[in-house]
Amino acid sequence: MTPEDLFREPEHPHSGPRPRQDLDVLPQGSYFEPAAPVGYPYEETHSTFGGARYLEQHWAPAGQFGTEAAPAPGHYAPTGQAPHEDPPTIELGPPIETQPVEVHFPYPQPEPGEGPGPLFVIGDVHGYLDELLAALHQQGLIDTEGHWSAGRSRVWFLGDFTDRGPDGIGVIDLVMQLAAEAAAAGGYCRALMGNHELLFLGASRYGDEAVQSTAGTASFLAAWRLNGGQQHDLERLQPHHISWLSRLPAMALEDGHLLLHSDTTAYLEYGETIADVNDAVHALLADEGIDEWWDAFRKFTKRFAFRGQAGTMAAQELLAVYGGYRVVHGHSPIPYLTGDQPEDGTPPHVPGPYIYADELAIAMDGGVTMDGRLLVARLPLN
Repeated sequence: MTPEDLFREPEHPHSGPRPRQDLDVLPQGSYFEPAAPVGYPYEETHSTFGGARYLEQHWAPAGQFGTEAAPAPGHYAPTGQAPHEDPPTIELGPPIETQPVEVHFPYPQPEPGEGPGPLFVIGDVHGYLDELLAALHQQGLIDTEGHWSAGRSRVWFLGDFTDRGPDGIGVIDLVMQLAAEAAAAGGYCRALMGNHELLFLGASRYGDEAVQSTAGTASFLAAWRLNGGQQHDLERLQPHHISWLSRLPAMALEDGHLLLHSDTTAYLEYGETIADVNDAVHALLADEGIDEWWDAFRKFTKRFAFRGQAGTMAAQELLAVYGGYRVVHGHSPIPYLTGDQPEDGTPPHVPGPYIYADELAIAMDGGVTMDGRLLVARLPLN
């Protein structure tokens, strides 16, 4: 048993029963068609559910992607205090050694005073390389050969590259490649560390060494396998992958968006600033032992902190400490977060990113592992 197994909401379509969640905090809403924001290369369709709403994005064809920077909304200054515990739920190493990347597209240097490029976030990939390539190409971020084609755009992956899907190492290789190509183009492609990165690294480092978990004695390798670990990914894991994964930040702040992998307040246990949290996680992975690794995995596997009556307060607390006006996260598949799970076994309908917690949180895990969608979104979402 692992922390994820204690949540009675399996993310894998064949991992067990998926009981429908209560909908008491998500009353039925209405549909409306707002005017397309100026400068956005897509139309929008919103579906509201009380204090939360879906955002469906109909993107322009590849090659028609705009490069103008999106306006940054005003800073949010939350008030009030929230408990430090999650609301009840169902439960530096050496420099990275990378291969030289050939840049296929020469880009002009930015003009003096030119602002940053548009900002994109990408939800959990979980080894679904083909789906990732298709989604990135649809947004104009890569070309037909899988190379960066987005100029000075800024891209953040929200973590969970491996496990459950067929090619986690292929996903990591692609993200590393795009990071080099984007930098050469004057943009950037960066990534956060998810709980599955912790699990994958732990399986590689500690194997079957026993850890004491709340569910009894377990091991990283056993937990990794139970949570969708693919043996061929572990066999293809190289030192430069480990170095890159180990140095990923746990959180970031971009244009007023607080980027996290997990929808939990556990980040507060690692520091009072973003730099402190990232340094603490890096120090833990570099020097601490198996029990500290396991404890970090357990904490970052928590979920649903921003759902329900206490969810707004939890989001406000994180924003008050780390800055920003909205939390953007992956980790919890939207169908589980909303309770919108078909009971007849049909794939869930995921129109797009899910805005909730009085519009203080955006969920980006479209449930690709359960035949949902791999989500790519341009921020801000209005």
